[in-house]
Amino acid sequence: MATNETERDKASASAELHEVTPSSSPPTTIRPVNSPTLPVSTVTPLSTPSTNPNTFRATVLREEDCYQCLAYAYPKSKKWIILTIMGMVQISMNYNAAVFSNAVQPIAKDFNVSEDYVRKGQMIFLLSYAFGCELWAPWSEELGRKNVLQTSLGLVNIWQIMCATSKGVPQILAGRFLGGLSSAGGSVTLGIVADMFEPDRQQYAVAFVVLTSCGGSVVGPVVGGFIQQYLNWRWNFWIQLILGAAVQLIHLIWVPETRSSVLLDREAKKLRKTGIKKVYGPNEGRSWRERFTVREVGKIWARPFVMFCREPIVLCLSLLSGFSDALIFTFLESYGYTFSQWHFSPIQLGLAFIPLLIGYVIAYFMFFPFFKKQQALMMRSGTDALVPEQRLKLLLFLAPLLFIGMFGFAWTATGPPIPWAAPLLISVLIGMANLAVYMATIDYMVAAYGPYASSATGGNGFARDLLAGLSALYAKPLYHNIGPKGLRLQAASTLLGGLAVAVVIPIYIFYWYGPWIRSKSHFAKKVEADRRARMGGPGSLPVVESLGAKVSQT
Repeated sequence: MATNETERDKASASAELHEVTPSSSPPTTIRPVNSPTLPVSTVTPLSTPSTNPNTFRATVLREEDCYQCLAYAYPKSKKWIILTIMGMVQISMNYNAAVFSNAVQPIAKDFNVSEDYVRKGQMIFLLSYAFGCELWAPWSEELGRKNVLQTSLGLVNIWQIMCATSKGVPQILAGRFLGGLSSAGGSVTLGIVADMFEPDRQQYAVAFVVLTSCGGSVVGPVVGGFIQQYLNWRWNFWIQLILGAAVQLIHLIWVPETRSSVLLDREAKKLRKTGIKKVYGPNEGRSWRERFTVREVGKIWARPFVMFCREPIVLCLSLLSGFSDALIFTFLESYGYTFSQWHFSPIQLGLAFIPLLIGYVIAYFMFFPFFKKQQALMMRSGTDALVPEQRLKLLLFLAPLLFIGMFGFAWTATGPPIPWAAPLLISVLIGMANLAVYMATIDYMVAAYGPYASSATGGNGFARDLLAGLSALYAKPLYHNIGPKGLRLQAASTLLGGLAVAVVIPIYIFYWYGPWIRSKSHFAKKVEADRRARMGGPGSLPVVESLGAKVSQT
């Protein structure tokens, strides 16, 4: 008889789970601070259930039922330790993408093939990286961030061995393809940020992730210059492996699981051991066969691509960010030709990328006053008081630096007698603009899409990597065939500056007409309707910041 009752309890929990929990939640879902919650009178801190287990009402645990067991409740110091390690992961992944360019010439010489053939490894990695980020991210929602990221890092390290021990260029190209496809990238990292930080406190963390992502692309050529000048090309991959293995070990030891649904499952298991039998985690009511049907897996993987194609905001802002990144990658192709006029060695050429990093850091800190002002507004009036377009405000001033820097670089990189420092100083402006475009578009889409933010920002990363990878096809011909002989470097960079003007214009359109554009976007319109209902609707429910602790009214 008892067994039958237990089975009925589980069946009831499973039925309720199917009613209240979607089959999969969007990657990097942001939990709104003022989302509807249980009335305070019905909430019991489940971290101490033994005091009165009969007061527990929900069968399926939700975030507000046991807030203290989630990553939101981690101490600030622990959050930033985790975030720092995730920054190292970002640097490692983007280092892998960038450092390969320093191995192109030595590999071509060793195997007696053309450099253009070997350079395909750069394009292949970026293209497969674009798809890899989208393929890995949904599984971090289902299986947990840590397991997915450890698997990703482990596979990337295996493919480094394949490249380092290769007997020919085809094997290297295959290793680069598999390495890019195995890279989880920023999608999972932004998911971890969303796991730990509330919407009104996450901007600093998102900016840090963006900085480390951009910074890794600079670390690659800086280190790669020394490798190229002093070591065999195989060390290009061995050092990628050493860095990747070290980061994987640090992540394994010091980064706990942060995904809320996984932590809720664990908490439910603990509660059942204490005697509360009618409690289950979000994923416990369904078997693996039910959770991972072919149809469900297809829907999970397709979501970011569907939003990329059907949502005007995602499509336009992703293309904006993607074209900006493609311009940067194309522009960087000119470095070798430009600084050869001053006879730069491989090491000196790598160090020439440091001004870009300086630009990234300057732009990063320039966002801080805006974050402080915006967070004060959100803390005072609620998360939804800050309309998404306000997050683009600093970009209005920094975005023009993209084409100003391109034009300035074009006409200072003419060789002696102009000093080599002139184009390097100008490139600081380009770095500032690139980080600002990346940061502001991510921040805007998180605000515009709320619980759908991860799929939206996934489109951003997909466009950046895809368009940057495609730039490898035309970057070299651009700098060799555009304009009259003797002025081809200047003509090509000037053309990029003109394209940058076209890239910047949509930013102002979104700032002034963002509400109208969002009204044409299905997901954004739904989030906006929910926002208005929460802010202006009667009978709004209280916000439980932590169970048994501080409670405020929305």
